[in-house]
Amino acid sequence: MLLAIDAGNTQTVIGLYELPDDDPGDTVRRCEDGLLDHWRVATEHDRTSDELAVLLQGLLAFRGHTLDDVDGVAVSSGVPRITSSLRDLAERHLDFDPVVIEPGVRTGISILYENPKEVGADRIANAVGAYHLYGGPTIVVDFGTATTCDAVSTDGEYLGGAIAPGVEISMDALVGRAAALRAVELREPRSVLGRSTVESIQAGALYGYAAQVDGLCARIIDEIGPSTVLSTGGLADLISPLSERIQHVEPWLTLHGLRLVYEKNA
Repeated sequence: MLLAIDAGNTQTVIGLYELPDDDPGDTVRRCEDGLLDHWRVATEHDRTSDELAVLLQGLLAFRGHTLDDVDGVAVSSGVPRITSSLRDLAERHLDFDPVVIEPGVRTGISILYENPKEVGADRIANAVGAYHLYGGPTIVVDFGTATTCDAVSTDGEYLGGAIAPGVEISMDALVGRAAALRAVELREPRSVLGRSTVESIQAGALYGYAAQVDGLCARIIDEIGPSTVLSTGGLADLISPLSERIQHVEPWLTLHGLRLVYEKNA
């Protein structure tokens, strides 16, 4: 079995996959193929390797497994401390090194950034997964701590993208800087014309971000031509239905990309 771990600044998503015996490219067609379970936990930057081991052991127990049943670990991380702790975890509690998306790891795609080392590991995993599922040109919208829109070419090249503050970051800033406003639940209001302060904030956040994504995708399409647009991330299910450009929602796209990268390097 494979543990795919995407450690973001706010949340860490963990997927448990059953690895096929033959070439996964012949058997894996969807993100859900072989996905036995998945979990989303808060990212604690100071968690030690032993604390992570206890956390993973507890999650695996839900499926009747232990760390001893894990054959591989694939990691994308935007948090250096978590990356280091996961390496230490593998050294102390497992008999193999994790596959970490970083320079020198085979991904199967070319990165056309001026400095490829600057591209976040999750964005690379998304590009790998998106190209495997839909080919190219493809645009991946990731609703995470930041909202990113990344493009993959017909030839499977990562072309670059746009980064904007995420919905929750923007909401926190709004509430923190405006004394008369308070935190609200992120849910679709009855109308874009809010009839209360709560609904007005919800409308601005959700419809506003959907419009932002549509605008960014439109400009990217102007540059690279007609593209398949898909979304992922913790808020994808909430915002994607409000978008006019997003065609597919793939909640486990990053995990899928991690699985593919693992297979290329294991």
